[in-house]
Amino acid sequence: MALSMTGYGRGQAVLNGRNITVEIKSVNSRYFEYSSRIPRSCAFLDDKLKKLLNETISRGKVELSMQMQSVSSQDVQVEVNLPLAKSYGQALALIGQELGLPNEATAGMVARFPDVLCVRHADVNEEQLWEDVQSVCRIALENFVAMRAVEGEKLKEDILSRLSTIEANVTEIEKDSADRVQAYTQKLYARLQTILQDQNIEESRILTEAAIFGDKTAVDEETVRLRSHIAQYREILATNGPVGRKLDFLTQELNRETNTIGSKCQDVAITRIVVDTKAEIEKIREQIQNIE
Repeated sequence: MALSMTGYGRGQAVLNGRNITVEIKSVNSRYFEYSSRIPRSCAFLDDKLKKLLNETISRGKVELSMQMQSVSSQDVQVEVNLPLAKSYGQALALIGQELGLPNEATAGMVARFPDVLCVRHADVNEEQLWEDVQSVCRIALENFVAMRAVEGEKLKEDILSRLSTIEANVTEIEKDSADRVQAYTQKLYARLQTILQDQNIEESRILTEAAIFGDKTAVDEETVRLRSHIAQYREILATNGPVGRKLDFLTQELNRETNTIGSKCQDVAITRIVVDTKAEIEKIREQIQNIE
């Protein structure tokens, strides 16, 4: 199953008083590249998240973003600095006494003074937090892979269609190549008749020249290898796991054999087929750049 390197997945859940949201997105890259945007309090989880993603994703520029919000008070504790509050209260009473003003201080007023109230986060159970984050990340990862699979199937169908076109071109090349030797023989015979006029023409010499021409311009080996590469392409596309690098290598081989055919056959019809074939190979190359 071919997987696209472009994808997006989102996971969200409320676990142990935390609303956790994880988003994963990726674009093309020759290697696995990871970056993240996560809360500072979860920085210690970054390496674990990278490893988790790399177990499923082998290629692509991957970005993970995570948001976390507390939906309960279990992670937050409010502490009162009573000695400091008393000092503020005494100071207000002293000001009122010295200035002859009524002391109308309230608890709410004193609480607004700096450092009277302190919000402290409770100690985090790191193992539990990782289990929660990992659970949500796996949901995002599952959706991410599903989207990649859909895109990958479209790429696969397009590539298979182009391979069929190339295969048909190979058949045309094989037919035209065989006809070309026969045409060369007839042309050579006609030319010698013109040069030698009524003199006898050695049939064996013509056949020898035709054989030499056929040997120099034969593309049997190249077309056989092209068919073999096409068959391997189809087999690889039917397998699971990363296939992009293998397909990239086979694409180079397809291009190499096609170029060899083009250099051997100085024939207008075959040259046109070679050009069309190279165009299809280039389109396939563009498509596999998107496959993991």
